[in-house]
Amino acid sequence: MKTRAEQLNAQLQRLTSPFPVFMITGDEPLQHAESCDAIRAWLRKAGFTERDVMHVDAGFSWERLLESANALSLFADRKIIELRLGSQKLDKQASALLQRYLDNPAPDNVLLIQADRLDAGAKKSAWFKQVEKCGMVVEIWPVEPEQLPQWMSQRAAAQGLQLSGDALQLLCARIEGNLLAAKQELDKLNLLYPSQTIDAEQVVEAVADSSRYDIFALSDAVLMRDPARCQKILQVLRQEGIEATLVLWALTREIRSLLNLQRGLASGVPYDTLCQREKIWGKRKPLMRKACQQTPAARLEGLLVLSHDIDLAIKGQLNSCPWLLLSSLTLELSGCQLGLPHPIH
Repeated sequence: MKTRAEQLNAQLQRLTSPFPVFMITGDEPLQHAESCDAIRAWLRKAGFTERDVMHVDAGFSWERLLESANALSLFADRKIIELRLGSQKLDKQASALLQRYLDNPAPDNVLLIQADRLDAGAKKSAWFKQVEKCGMVVEIWPVEPEQLPQWMSQRAAAQGLQLSGDALQLLCARIEGNLLAAKQELDKLNLLYPSQTIDAEQVVEAVADSSRYDIFALSDAVLMRDPARCQKILQVLRQEGIEATLVLWALTREIRSLLNLQRGLASGVPYDTLCQREKIWGKRKPLMRKACQQTPAARLEGLLVLSHDIDLAIKGQLNSCPWLLLSSLTLELSGCQLGLPHPIH
């Protein structure tokens, strides 16, 4: 039978006895490793307390599989035999021996096969069809960008965390295509803010605590219209390895807040009320008021377009240097009128 990583735990709970063979195939490392761990844990509960791990390479002797299956253990009654194929393809002899084993599997052994993503030819092979027929095949597929927010939300909820919309957007932008990084960031947030609703500023703090001051200092320098300081901070951020995504998030947040303040003031909403909505406190209140007066709305809207281009450049979808574009954004936002054309898509 076939199943997917997100369905594996439910499938295991339905089993009354183990399959003679389990196979995990795919290139996404986090889901691959967690699927293997889930199967091992289930098998340990079923009494499979011994493991024999075999790394299959070009010089691997497939007779070892039969030898391991026939070997008697002095310490355990049941054993997991792990075959780690990686990207190794099975030749005719290896395929025949694996099928020979699966035709009459040892009753007290379970075979756990780990492989990278299989091509169409491998899935049509006799050995794969035999595995599929008598065992369970777990196919690992990458989490697509449009699926990532839901995956991240569910993962956070399982740890007792709630992510605000901005926090979720920022995390997804940072870890797209790297679920291992997503796990690490959520684990870190869970240690710092257990059972809390996480906002974007807490994400920034957890991501790079040593850079927190500089990121917010960049925002302050922009609001104070100090282009020289902006460029200095931006250079330090880049040299220290701070991700361009974080810098873009901080600057875009300021642009949107300024636009919201301008629209609210034009509608007659008191400034203090608007500051509460936008979470603007203390020394930032007079800075934001002055920036509202100095920067026309049309210019701010144009800078949002530039921010979108920077996001595309960070993701490799635009042939421009993200840090050069960030430099232009900070200069224009701090009062310099560069008049630069936007990158061509």
